[in-house]
Amino acid sequence: MPLVPQGYISVDVETAGPTPASYALLSLGACSIDDPERSFYAELQPTTREAVPAALAVSGLSLDQLAASGLPPAEAMERFAAWVEEVAGARRPVFVAFNAPFDWMFVAEYFHRFGVPNPFGHSALDLKSLYMGAVGGPWSGTSFAAVAARFGLPAELSHHALEDARIQAEVFRRLTAGLEARGSLTPLEEEPT
Repeated sequence: MPLVPQGYISVDVETAGPTPASYALLSLGACSIDDPERSFYAELQPTTREAVPAALAVSGLSLDQLAASGLPPAEAMERFAAWVEEVAGARRPVFVAFNAPFDWMFVAEYFHRFGVPNPFGHSALDLKSLYMGAVGGPWSGTSFAAVAARFGLPAELSHHALEDARIQAEVFRRLTAGLEARGSLTPLEEEPT
């Protein structure tokens, strides 16, 4: 069977709490890793008023404002699926995120809950895991601050879903460029001190 080329798409979400069963997806940002200006962003009407105050404080999003101005979740997910299909074209879309299990569970749940076929299928590429495997280091060394420092990127994320998706795309490009340059799966060389 011939290999289908992949279209890598960086995805980030902001939520009202830690799980999609109890808390709402509030914003969704994505960009093509090949061309981060090809992007998607939506703020969604909350599906529940349940919220972890710290989660709202991190994103700066307001449940009241989103209830008034956000997209209905079904519409947001339909638009996102159409955007993914357009950007991927003939390539298989691959969901890429930093801590992908968190972002993917919200996106997959919302596609399922609102009856929109998930263009990514049931898998995601996790940048933390890819980085751990590439450097041969411990899981504790995969924080965003550690990875960003390695690649000379800002150590903190803005917690705006689209801006963070673009930074994740840059991490992916730099990480995979390093893997391609090595041509093998040997550990990355130590950075000069």
